[in-house]
Amino acid sequence: MTLTIRKIIVLSCIGLILLLGNVLAVANWLAEKGVVDKANWVREEFLTGTAIAVIVALLILLVSPKNGRVVSLGRRCPVCDKRLFGDPKYCGECGSRV
Repeated sequence: MTLTIRKIIVLSCIGLILLLGNVLAVANWLAEKGVVDKANWVREEFLTGTAIAVIVALLILLVSPKNGRVVSLGRRCPVCDKRLFGDPKYCGECGSRV
């Protein structure tokens, strides 16, 4: 992890703490600007139960376009079907390249 990434993480944590400390002020500001009313309108018009069910089904069926695999915690060897953890290059059971 580089120093720049660490700085970004620290600054975002500080910003999040400040935002959470002033959540009531932020909520009132959003209500004054009319964002809450627009969000309610979008929810009532477009986020029906069917739309949410379709969105969830599509997210479950989402496949990585790079290599066609379903995103999961572990992988399986294409030859012997042994479960592989981490990011191995070769299967420990049969020796085939993963």
